[in-house]
Amino acid sequence: MPRAVVCLPTYNERENLEPMVRALAGVLDTSQDRVLVIDDSSPDGTGEIADRLAAQLPWVSVLHRDRKEGIGPAYVTGFKRALAEGAELVLEMDCDFSHDPADVPRLMEAAEGGDLVLGSRYVSGGGTENWGFVRRFVSRGGCLYAQVLLGVRVRDLTGGFKCFRRVALETIDLDALSAHGYAFQIEATYRVLRAELRVKEIPIRFVERRAGSSKMTGSIVTEAIWKVPLLRLRALMGRL
Repeated sequence: MPRAVVCLPTYNERENLEPMVRALAGVLDTSQDRVLVIDDSSPDGTGEIADRLAAQLPWVSVLHRDRKEGIGPAYVTGFKRALAEGAELVLEMDCDFSHDPADVPRLMEAAEGGDLVLGSRYVSGGGTENWGFVRRFVSRGGCLYAQVLLGVRVRDLTGGFKCFRRVALETIDLDALSAHGYAFQIEATYRVLRAELRVKEIPIRFVERRAGSSKMTGSIVTEAIWKVPLLRLRALMGRL
């Protein structure tokens, strides 16, 4: 049984996948930690690269999904696989080096005192690099929007660099997670908070991707705008 599984969702990440897996090899204990690539039928051949790496490296495995459905369903599929394999810690991170693989051990260590650890851009010591004003405004504004409407103190609700303890994923209903885009990050963290589990934030530096193109779209932003008040309403009605 693995101690930890790092879930890497991919769609057209052929330039980034192998360097990321090799970088994770340098920070994980591959005798007890695993990397799970979740590929949504990338047309650029990312899935084939993942299969090659899995054939070479016994601590790498691959989940192939039939089509692109968004980061939320991809993570839910990965979380279920990691739990079925017996993982105590389940991590999520981007494959494009926006999240520094060197920070993975810090998240795992912090999980000794928390059920969900967030790599946070918006606590002391955290931040972003190589972002323009508009992107900073949208990101920070989105976090504040969710923070105020949901009535929580977590500062980085939209971040995607996380470490869940097994108990957190077993407590929330994974099948009830309905967001497809980055609203998934808000929804997952909010459900953990509503379950009265321990959530910790540790500072990270978020940098612009090294290669490939961003997956952010207008529909993803729109989903987050309407999803947040709906989450709050359902919580107030006792239906979350």
